Amino acid sequence: MSKPVIVSGVQPTGNLHIGNYLGAVKNWLELQNSGKYQLYIFIADLHSLTGKIPAEQLREQVKITAAELLAAGIDPDKTTFFVQSHVFEHTELAWIFNCVSPMGELDRMTQYKDKTAQQISATAGLFTYPILQAADILIYKGSLVPVGQDQVQHVELTRDIARWFNNKYGEFFPEAKHLLTKVPKVMSLLEPEKKMSKSLGAGHVIELREEPDEIIEKLKRAVTATIGGKKAPGVENLLGLLKEFGDEKTYKEFLLAEKDGTIRYGDLKATLSKTVSDYFTSFREKRANLLKNTKKLDDILANGAKKAQKVANTNMGTVRKLIGIR
Repeated sequence: MSKPVIVSGVQPTGNLHIGNYLGAVKNWLELQNSGKYQLYIFIADLHSLTGKIPAEQLREQVKITAAELLAAGIDPDKTTFFVQSHVFEHTELAWIFNCVSPMGELDRMTQYKDKTAQQISATAGLFTYPILQAADILIYKGSLVPVGQDQVQHVELTRDIARWFNNKYGEFFPEAKHLLTKVPKVMSLLEPEKKMSKSLGAGHVIELREEPDEIIEKLKRAVTATIGGKKAPGVENLLGLLKEFGDEKTYKEFLLAEKDGTIRYGDLKATLSKTVSDYFTSFREKRANLLKNTKKLDDILANGAKKAQKVANTNMGTVRKLIGIR
């Protein structure tokens, strides 16, 4: 019996931070190591073109993102790991899906509406972004997509696109389902009412690659003050990180101290600094080695693309026949 197919990707728009790790990467590792699924994890360089990243920076960042995911634990022997643009069938299938998808359905996508509401220049690529996402998933006949609640809408559209195609050309694509993941709420260090994001600035995030002294300095500046007399969201955020990266005994000690008012924020920050730093010690070493040995990195990505393309090409062969272009 074949395993359920899981497909997911990440844009190469910057170094991975602890919000990315807890929100996506850690879950991928659990799914990968469970042995229950067939995983396709890719670096979504084509999706990143909807932003403003310069060509040379994109080229470099793809390598960095690949090294970081491998260092974090993505295993190319267990997971098909590749770069999106290296498998041409993604964009070919996206065009076919463009031809069965009503514009009205794309117009209601939350991500598109949010960006246009912020008066961000809306390109055709931004508008059809969810169709390429659907192609990313369905080219491998993905049946499960691990997402947080904010991405459920895109998976629903993927299911709709599969149905529209199947109704027009005959049953072929599965109707993918979302696999809701427990995503810890990781907030900005400096503005704890906002989600941790690189777009807020370097001081708001802790990158996985950062050295112990860098983590200490960032956490020293982390906000712990209450807002309007309410529970301090910054403290809640730091305690949440200690829960995720530390041991249960230490977490409970600080949690109790916070409840009875004896907590010392300097101690919490120092403990969390060491905890996060120790957690990613091996990651930093593996990342550095991979970025020194770019040939090994290129070989891993090439092998992953070869494995992915074999499946993608087979499925596209059937699609071409179904739609009448072969």
